[in-house]
Amino acid sequence: QVRLVESGGGSVQPGGSLRLSCDLSGYPYDSMCMGWFRQAPGMEREGVAIVDRDGQKRYRDSVKGRFTISQENAKNTLILQMNNLKPEDTAMYYCIIDRRRIATYCLLGTPDIWGQGTMVNVSS
Repeated sequence: QVRLVESGGGSVQPGGSLRLSCDLSGYPYDSMCMGWFRQAPGMEREGVAIVDRDGQKRYRDSVKGRFTISQENAKNTLILQMNNLKPEDTAMYYCIIDRRRIATYCLLGTPDIWGQGTMVNVSS
């Protein structure tokens, strides 16, 4: 059974940092993207950061230079390091799997598997 379990969310002041972690068990596809989406109140879900099977990474323009996606533990753990957080980063963050294999497509598309989400609140 495929399972994604996120952790690391919380509340932080603008300019602060958080490190999100996703533990993955079960691989439904031979090749796939893994990454993070988010959904702010009243907004649609949007791609934040993606890494594909070749290690290629893509980021949403608004987080470039601030967020870093990485893999640990033989790709069973997915990390999102978030620095210089802004109020507009406030959202529910979801660990995702996409059966497509090109990072650019995965960032813009609709993921196939979602975690339960972890809340990030950035405010003073």
